[in-house]
Amino acid sequence: MFRKTAGTVAAGALASVLAVSTVSAYELVMPSLDYRTGPYAPNGIPFANGYHDYLMMLNARDGGIEGVQIKLTQCETAYNTKQGVECYEKVKNTEPSRALVFQPLSTGITYQLIPKASVDEIPVHSMGYGRTSAANGKVFEWIFNFPATYWDQAAVFMKYIGEREGGMENLKGKKIALVYHNSAYGKEPIRTLEKGAEKFGFELMLLAVDHPGQEQKATWLQIRKEKPDWVMMWGWGVMNQVAIKEAASIRYPMDHFLGVWWSGSENDVLPAGDGANGYLSGAFHAPGDNFPVHDDIKKHVYDTGKALGERDRIGEVLYNRGLIAAVYAAEAIRNAMKIHDTKEVTPAMVRDGMEALDLTEARLTELGLPDFTIPVKVTCDNHAGPRKVAIQQWDAGEKKWTMVTDFYDTMNDIVDPLIEEDSGAYAAENNITPRDC
Repeated sequence: MFRKTAGTVAAGALASVLAVSTVSAYELVMPSLDYRTGPYAPNGIPFANGYHDYLMMLNARDGGIEGVQIKLTQCETAYNTKQGVECYEKVKNTEPSRALVFQPLSTGITYQLIPKASVDEIPVHSMGYGRTSAANGKVFEWIFNFPATYWDQAAVFMKYIGEREGGMENLKGKKIALVYHNSAYGKEPIRTLEKGAEKFGFELMLLAVDHPGQEQKATWLQIRKEKPDWVMMWGWGVMNQVAIKEAASIRYPMDHFLGVWWSGSENDVLPAGDGANGYLSGAFHAPGDNFPVHDDIKKHVYDTGKALGERDRIGEVLYNRGLIAAVYAAEAIRNAMKIHDTKEVTPAMVRDGMEALDLTEARLTELGLPDFTIPVKVTCDNHAGPRKVAIQQWDAGEKKWTMVTDFYDTMNDIVDPLIEEDSGAYAAENNITPRDC
């Protein structure tokens, strides 16, 4: 079902504005909170390039979205929460119209933007990250985290491990370690895994790694001593590279080392060379550049000198993730135009477009992405979409990622009560009356 792997990455810039020729005074202002500097830049750059390239391709090929040009406003956050909030304040009212949807690409920034964006009535799409309970659209009217949450991913990892062990009942007595970035992001899966440990009887080891993640000797010495049956990782940036190299150095079996989908890019595994062979990670889209949309990007962006990255890196995992984030945003704006019968949409209209998102396989094919990812349907009460996760594996010899499973459903019996509890507590703390859906 899924296809091959290729590449992405690119240059630097602090706060820059990239605008393409306009056909009217009105433009679709789409901010991009980037990080092309700092220890997380190797992973931030390809995502930003994929996001940029898809939108610039729409401008060049289609005149934008429904003929309205896109104004892409990039602001450098360096993956710093304070700087990210400053970027939000700086670009939310960009002329000639307001910013239509934010992609923070940081759980820490997302947490800070939730109350701000809700007051400003600007949708935030924390795609597969951020606050998991934002899945409850009745409470978090302006926040979206489709196609799945961190809690869904932790649940799927338990399912996958159970399957590999011959059944969920065989998790009893097993030892599972979580190596996590010591931040709001890294801590997100802990509650789900704790519930899983209670239900299935495995022992959970929690091993925090402080920012930026370069010092992990003690962590992996502990893993060598304790010999967990499986290791999960919630890492980002240089932390991933260091962890995979350390795991290889103690000869931990890579096919029992499973990273969140932010710990599963080419940047994470290539530095470890052959030692990374067999490493696993979550996924919600295919790697590779052999989809029709990539051909259009090469023709309209790279061949015309409008690209920010290197042509031979189109299709790397994080490039494709930025690309699909741009697809979701563009389709939400297209929906908003149809729902409200206007091409001059507001952020509130785009919120409506996101809640009406129904990205079918047929539509994905029309967009040049056949078999690239799963269909996504978002509703008023469900801002997390299908909540399905697949597993991919690294082949060090071929230097490529390959999808090795179909998509797993989440564990609703574990995750749904946690979402209700957490979103209910947030509503009570902030005097929010959940809306009817």
